[in-house]
Amino acid sequence: MIAVVHHPDYVAPASPRSAYQWNKNGLVRDLLAASGTAIDWHQPVPMPQRWLEAVHDPGYVAEVVAARVPAPKERRIGFPVTPQVARRAVMVPGGTYLAARLAIDRGFAANSAGGSHHALAETGAGYCVFNDLAIAAVRLVQEGFGPVLIVDCDVHQGDGTAALTAGWPDIATYSIHAEKNFPARKARSTVDVALPDGAADEPYLEALATTLVPLMERFRPRIILYQAGVDPYGGDRLGRLNLSADGLIAREQMVAGMARARGVPLASTLGGGYGADALEVAQRHVASLLALVGAFAKQ
Repeated sequence: MIAVVHHPDYVAPASPRSAYQWNKNGLVRDLLAASGTAIDWHQPVPMPQRWLEAVHDPGYVAEVVAARVPAPKERRIGFPVTPQVARRAVMVPGGTYLAARLAIDRGFAANSAGGSHHALAETGAGYCVFNDLAIAAVRLVQEGFGPVLIVDCDVHQGDGTAALTAGWPDIATYSIHAEKNFPARKARSTVDVALPDGAADEPYLEALATTLVPLMERFRPRIILYQAGVDPYGGDRLGRLNLSADGLIAREQMVAGMARARGVPLASTLGGGYGADALEVAQRHVASLLALVGAFAKQ
């Protein structure tokens, strides 16, 4: 039975000024529920403020919690931080942390949101308010469960995650992404794999295999937090790579296989996926998640 973390607050009302698809998380939940897969649903609690402040500037945390984020920061985030968005922002890191704790017990668990890898210390960015990956990783390390490896396969570099965890020796970051995509100014991950525009299945999977395995062997993580963005797909609205649907499945099988072969628990987060058809995007996410489940189920 697959452990999936979800909360109703993940689905916040969309702002008329926002291009972000707020209903994606609800569609993922509905598709999973209808998939016939045995799911053990879990609800997170909000991430305590002290753990948010372990990664983000307390002043910025206060702005978000009060839903009083200055307009320049909201523009950088990409949508207004309403009270509903603020509730979601503190719930999602709680969900990623809970997925990690469930994965420690079960081998694999998933958060039906998260992967907000662009959020920085004093501001959000790129549709990300708080950086759930960095927050969960720091909390796990502080609670004695490190080293933590954050594997980011979103088409965009995990700049915020790399910047926020750079001073933590028990946290390593890996990002494989389109070199010329957002953000324009990249951070330095432990390992960065920058791919040219249009890279398709074969070069992508080869690059992933030849760069992630050495990092895992050298760093020897006790858990992997996985940003499973599906925007490297060739038809994605914000992607610049050209993975096929089968290529995305092969990616998940590879990442899960690497973790399983080494006995390392893996907690996945949703990450990016964009398009005019929200249902199609949600279907990509669900296919990705079920591929991870299938890979972990193999013995």
